Amino acid sequence: MHSTAILFLEFGFVILGLGVLGAMALRFGISPIPLYLLAGLAFGQGGIVPLADSEEFISVGAELGVILLLLTLGLEYNADELVSSLRGNLRGGLVDLVLNAAPGAIAALLLGWGPVAAVAMAGVTYATSSGITAKVLSDLGWIGNRETPVVLSLLVFEDLTMALYLPVLTALLAGLSLLNGAITVAIALGTVSVVLLVALRFGRFIEAFVRSPNSEVLLLKVVGLALVVAGLAQQLQVSAAVGAFLVGIAVSGELAEDARALLTPIRDLFAAVFFVFFGLQTDPRAILPVAGLAAALALVSMITKLLAGAYAARRAGIAKAGQARAGIAMIPRGEFNIVIAGLAVGAGAHPDLGPLAAAYVLILAAFGPLAARLVQPFITAIAKRA
Repeated sequence: MHSTAILFLEFGFVILGLGVLGAMALRFGISPIPLYLLAGLAFGQGGIVPLADSEEFISVGAELGVILLLLTLGLEYNADELVSSLRGNLRGGLVDLVLNAAPGAIAALLLGWGPVAAVAMAGVTYATSSGITAKVLSDLGWIGNRETPVVLSLLVFEDLTMALYLPVLTALLAGLSLLNGAITVAIALGTVSVVLLVALRFGRFIEAFVRSPNSEVLLLKVVGLALVVAGLAQQLQVSAAVGAFLVGIAVSGELAEDARALLTPIRDLFAAVFFVFFGLQTDPRAILPVAGLAAALALVSMITKLLAGAYAARRAGIAKAGQARAGIAMIPRGEFNIVIAGLAVGAGAHPDLGPLAAAYVLILAAFGPLAARLVQPFITAIAKRA
């Protein structure tokens, strides 16, 4: 059979299967994300029926899903709100960094993996999945809550930290000189600064460019601009998600509402593809030997994320229910963590680092949305008593 036909068949069955799983999740009132992840495990390497030709195509769709998630999240807020929130939550961001980078670094050192692997594991346990958290906030109707800007500021702080961390990690893994590593970091920092400055100072020109009375033209311009900026950011060693998010915050008012309404169905489709691809990258056979260690590390990380989110929300004057929501929203791990582990394994940091990171991220990627759904009634009861 022609490879294109096989690709269509495989991708079609994947999308159809996601629709069935989504319907099941709605029926039982749970988040569909864990089901999407399990579907990816079933069809990935070592799974029940590995995909033959469509995995590369799905990987592109997964990247697009993350970009659309962060683009629509950025459309919820404007540049002034972002800057004021970042300034007000700088201390919370630093607390998040210390509390959540420490478990991974300490675990690697205790296991005898060495300092470079410790730096890699620090990133694995630190970074929250912006894509999964954005999906949780949307699915549970938490976007308009008072604590959501705090969560977003922590996510942006993490993404900006990753913009500096990834070049440093790459330099360490490659054994580059201090000068070359410093140049790489400087390029990343400059890129983030330029994109943020454009969003802040020239947002009105961006709005004028994308504005159109025709919904088709508006959709094409917004998505096209987000992809261009994301691609440039990725090329310059900065997260593509950061670029897409900043494009979103550069558009505000009724134009942002129109764009968000047009993007939502497309975003949900490709976001589901992202979660499947995450599962496709994980070999179930490699998870079992490190499952216990991954579960222990995940438990510690859940506690540290809860503490970090609650601390930042409390500093912003948020009530206890909002503090709990902020902490829970920060639990999921995902795209950044797998990228970091992949870099480390590819450079030969330690053979067990990849399976440990995969099991750890899978636990938190699945449990984070589920925990948010399960504790929502208790949080609502706390809010009513307050």
